[in-house]
Amino acid sequence: MRLERLTHNKIKIFLTFDDLIDRGLTKEDLWKDSFKVHQLFRDMIEEANEELGFEINGSIAVEVYSLPAQGMVIIVTSQSQDYDFEEEFSDDYIEMQVTLDESEDIFYEFEEFEHVIQLCQRLYALHFYGGTLYAYNGRFYLHVAESLHIDMNDFVAILAEFGSPSTITIHRVQEYGKKLIASHTVREIYQYFINGKQADS
Repeated sequence: MRLERLTHNKIKIFLTFDDLIDRGLTKEDLWKDSFKVHQLFRDMIEEANEELGFEINGSIAVEVYSLPAQGMVIIVTSQSQDYDFEEEFSDDYIEMQVTLDESEDIFYEFEEFEHVIQLCQRLYALHFYGGTLYAYNGRFYLHVAESLHIDMNDFVAILAEFGSPSTITIHRVQEYGKKLIASHTVREIYQYFINGKQADS
């Protein structure tokens, strides 16, 4: 499980499917309003409180994004009201508004362009040349919609070395971001930034 603070009242939690299995849950369980799911959210928020100082003030909104072969990205937003933290974790639990979204496409976010270049070098060596590259709010986004000849889990593991699953939807990035490379992103970046450098040296 990875925790990241997005704003003063919003955190991002990335859970792999192994994390869910360790807690005796499946992806399908998150669609149910069960005690186990409430306990999962409770554990995650308590951990976020310890690690990030994330405090619950009143009700929370929970957005869950299911990603293929990757796991779940969960965005937790605390609604600002003055409630006592311990009181919030009474047996009645927290008032939750849960939104669920599932995507079949692979959509990853990268902090620096250099990370995209390093990723493309790895993927090119595995004979994957596709993807569409976007820029939005100072970050880079790789969208992979084509079928893979590489094992999905291996492919995602490589992506995760350089970036993280995006919690911004592809539609938002397409609408407000800038498309840098429409297709064959890996091939284009490899030829320009890696092959070109080798030829110059």
